[in-house]
Amino acid sequence: MKFFLDTVSLTEIQEIARLGVLDGIAMNARLVTEQGLNFYQGIREICRYVDSPISVGVLSIEEEAIVKEGKELAKIHKNVLVKCPLTPSGLRATKRLSAEGLRVNVSLCFSLTQALIAAKAGAWCVSICPDHTGDNQSKENDITRKIVTVFRDYGLSTQVLLAGIRSPHEVLEAALAGGHICTMPFPMFRQLFDPAD
Repeated sequence: MKFFLDTVSLTEIQEIARLGVLDGIAMNARLVTEQGLNFYQGIREICRYVDSPISVGVLSIEEEAIVKEGKELAKIHKNVLVKCPLTPSGLRATKRLSAEGLRVNVSLCFSLTQALIAAKAGAWCVSICPDHTGDNQSKENDITRKIVTVFRDYGLSTQVLLAGIRSPHEVLEAALAGGHICTMPFPMFRQLFDPAD
């Protein structure tokens, strides 16, 4: 399983990267502006320190604007993974961007059928957000397991990313369900050292 750090803090990125277990970064415009950085400057700065996928969400919602923004983001660095919304416009943009060789993260996915159409549109990965209420955890794991199984059975290379993991137990469940990537904030990353599971 790959671990993506959900942050734009260079201090946090460097600390986890030194452990040798950092596989990527998940970020958005809100995180960048909270650090007082320009969106594009923030991405460039992170790319100087991380030689792995950096998932960056587009701000646009219309197809043409998503495609244009996705291409601009991809020009920043070869590691930029363009995150598109799981909407008709987002999927059309995903098809166009992936056809040009860009990697796309389609987000957010809540069902097997959504994951399947995202994969068919060319998504490099689909993002699933676990239910943190605790009421539907087994259902979330079941959906993850079904998506992974269908992708494997049909030879689809699209990876399953579980976004916003909040506990070591959720990491464990995601791994058991066959998820490929987990994104988590810095404090959560440090909890992985705890011997709870």
